[in-house]
Amino acid sequence: NAMPEPRAAERDLYRDTWVRYLGYANEVGEAFRSLVPAAVVWLSYGVSSSYVLADAIDKGKKAGDVSSPEAGRRTRVTVAVVDTFVWQALASVAIPGFTVNRVCAASLYVLGTATRWPLAVRKWTTTAVGLLIIPVIVHPIDRSVDFLLDSSLRKLYPSVEKPSSS
Repeated sequence: NAMPEPRAAERDLYRDTWVRYLGYANEVGEAFRSLVPAAVVWLSYGVSSSYVLADAIDKGKKAGDVSSPEAGRRTRVTVAVVDTFVWQALASVAIPGFTVNRVCAASLYVLGTATRWPLAVRKWTTTAVGLLIIPVIVHPIDRSVDFLLDSSLRKLYPSVEKPSSS
């Protein structure tokens, strides 16, 4: 007997499909900062922030759809929205955006002082470095945000089932 295929409804649009990559838009924007107008970088933050908000709303809706006594529904929805929003804001936008920004700034500075490469080459190299570090930083940042929230915010939640943000 073969295992039945999971139904499409069981897949999380924000975690299990291409939509997840919208959360990385600001890292890509930061990688290209030296080559594009600042408005493009800010637009990339708008895309990532919209992803964060949509995921938080989705998780709140799913928490509200769980059949249980009505008394805990509002708390469950609030915890789901807050936890998802804070986790995603830190793990998908703030920390990786800052990290890519600083790595790119350092790369551009080092290339400017250590090489005689033309500015255009230094900027494209900086962009490549920024893009290449994105897959390297994702898991450590995600795990660090899990630890941070488990050690702080999640201890404040009322005793409802622990959210799973990652």
